[in-house]
Amino acid sequence: MWCMPHPEKQNHCLVLLDTEGLGDVEKGDHTNDCWIFSLAVLLSSTFVYNSVGTIDQYALEKLHFVSNLTELIKVKADEEDDDEDKELDLLKVSPAFVWAVRDFTLELKIDGQSVTADDYLNHGLQLKKGVAKKVMEYNQPRECIRNYFKSRKCFVFVQPTASTNLNQVETLPESQLDPKFLAVCHEFCQYIYRESQPKTIRGGHNINGRMLASLAKAYVGTIASGKVPCIEHAVTSLAKIENTAALQNGLAHYQQQVDLMVKMPTENEVLAGIHSRCRQEAIQLFLKNSFNDQDQEYYKQLLVRLKLCFTKYGDDIRWGFGIRMAIVQTFRRSWANDFGRDTYVVLSIS
Repeated sequence: MWCMPHPEKQNHCLVLLDTEGLGDVEKGDHTNDCWIFSLAVLLSSTFVYNSVGTIDQYALEKLHFVSNLTELIKVKADEEDDDEDKELDLLKVSPAFVWAVRDFTLELKIDGQSVTADDYLNHGLQLKKGVAKKVMEYNQPRECIRNYFKSRKCFVFVQPTASTNLNQVETLPESQLDPKFLAVCHEFCQYIYRESQPKTIRGGHNINGRMLASLAKAYVGTIASGKVPCIEHAVTSLAKIENTAALQNGLAHYQQQVDLMVKMPTENEVLAGIHSRCRQEAIQLFLKNSFNDQDQEYYKQLLVRLKLCFTKYGDDIRWGFGIRMAIVQTFRRSWANDFGRDTYVVLSIS
């Protein structure tokens, strides 16, 4: 994983999650590939799939995981068996899809006409007519990509340098790389910078690094337990963590500000004004950091605890006032007896 400040969007971080390749012959583990694919879909706002050569039947067959996506990811905890509803739910949360074709050696032409890389992708995703078994097998991965990924983009990269230099391509200066390759690299980066959207969860809430880590931990834990990761469950767990932290931060801010602003002794009216101001600040801080607060559970908790804090401050003031009055009465009696003496002690009570 690589993280960097976003080159074009303030207060955003660009995170690259690089997974191991799918279909690794050394591992030969189909289940492992399925879970890697589902994790990448769950955690990303833009899913980049890279392949070598062309977009053909073989390349699409390697994406057979897409066909099982509704079995690998649950959007709702109480999902019904209706496949159409599952597909619609998954479409709402799926990332943008980018297909990067490396070492592309063909011309971007269809039926002799020059086309864009996006046209090339869409042509590769066209469906055949018919209901024969082979036709259905041909159409299935294409239908799934079209159905699950609402945004699709394609980039085709020529070989970056001469074949003799490929073993040292990472150390070569740009002057020795193919200008066409560099041009597409620039186009690809600009697309990611400008079009890739922040990762969001239910309700349109943008996630931060801490939330991304919590989601990853939840999904991996579910997969490790042999269950299917559920977006709704993960978001509910995340909301509990984030709303608890937002509640504590709001209370801490309130207490810190009241302690700074209250000077003893103080009148109840003054304390009430300070409480009102600090209470509003605490609420705004909570609302800024909370999300998915079902039935305003944590918001209501915050209001109750702010009221308890205010009551405690009031009790402390009254208690301090009572102590001061008792001390004053004691000294008054003593001073009444000793008033005629020549030496006086001036006592300041604060």
